[in-house]
Amino acid sequence: MSAGSEAEMPPLDDDYRPFYRKLTPFDWGWAAALMVGAFITYFYFSSLMDIYELSILFGTAVGLIVLGWYWKPFRLFMIVVTALTLAGIALYDGDLARGQTNFFLNYLLASQSAILWMCTLYVLATLAYWAGLIARSPFAAQVGTATTWAGSVMGTVGLGVRWRESYLLGPEIGYIPISNLYEVFIQFAVITALLYLYYEQRYRSRAMGGFVLTVITAAVIFLLWYTFGRQGHEIQPLVPALQSWWMKVHVPTNFVAYGAWSIAAMLAVAWLVRDRIERKADGAPVELRLPSLEVLDDIMYKAIALGFLFFTIATVLGAMWAAEAWGGYWSWDPKETWSLITWLCYAAWLHVRLTKGLRGPILAWWAIAGFFITLFTFVGVNMFLSGLHSYGTL
Repeated sequence: MSAGSEAEMPPLDDDYRPFYRKLTPFDWGWAAALMVGAFITYFYFSSLMDIYELSILFGTAVGLIVLGWYWKPFRLFMIVVTALTLAGIALYDGDLARGQTNFFLNYLLASQSAILWMCTLYVLATLAYWAGLIARSPFAAQVGTATTWAGSVMGTVGLGVRWRESYLLGPEIGYIPISNLYEVFIQFAVITALLYLYYEQRYRSRAMGGFVLTVITAAVIFLLWYTFGRQGHEIQPLVPALQSWWMKVHVPTNFVAYGAWSIAAMLAVAWLVRDRIERKADGAPVELRLPSLEVLDDIMYKAIALGFLFFTIATVLGAMWAAEAWGGYWSWDPKETWSLITWLCYAAWLHVRLTKGLRGPILAWWAIAGFFITLFTFVGVNMFLSGLHSYGTL
């Protein structure tokens, strides 16, 4: 590894005890709190939920428990998000008009206010991360981390409060806010940011933040244009095809994949930057805060593998939803076709890396190309092609 690299590979875990024996009373307290929350939700809302939605409720609780066990900072994130979301819902007190008159709702906790805070914080985080990398300032990089966490909190709160706002507009209008282009761009930004924060902590390097937050800032710019140029933030009733429990599992699963692949692409850019600098140095030591090529390659591989897993699951779920909604598992709709192209792109990437041992700039450029294919599948199909999935047009 070249001199000056900020990050090394994370140390091996020397504790060989079974995982459950490593759990502390705080871990079990976290699990108990989430299960209590799930049962309270069941007590109040079970009459409005079918068996599938109940399965999603308790499955999500279990998933959050395990995530909090493996990634401790996520616990505080969830606690703050839950407290602020419940505060925003309580401040409405069943009256949507209070969003314009209550100070805290108007300027902080109403969905639109929270999401604008998210946008601002992510842009500030991007600037802080780049300042930390260019000026070699650990403090600026720490500010980038803190504002990324804060932006993720506000984005999640915004979606949670928006969920309640949709029901305040009318019980027949209410829906989980992951159905249109505005809402899924928020979801994309938050998921990508959280995935990055995990890798940042796992590899103990903030030098990657400027690259990853750049793609999130691009999403924020689109989101702001879509809000003010197209009034995309307005809550509209769902089209009949989206009024299904399948949406609650299919859409978030897709966006874990999109977020992971976006991170892989931006780290591929970082890999190419570092590789070019090292080649110019011609073997001489270089002072870089970027992680080594080996570390960047490792994170890129893990992000692509994670995205591939979730995209495969999302594709299977989508086929099952299509069979229920349209009577067939596959119809070669443009969205389905481009999803298959995307899946094959990353399947081939993983294949040549795992079976052929391929490394280096070819895979980095491939990851970047894959991002643009993913982007077209995500947005371009809606813009330029029409089909059964044309719900989020511009």
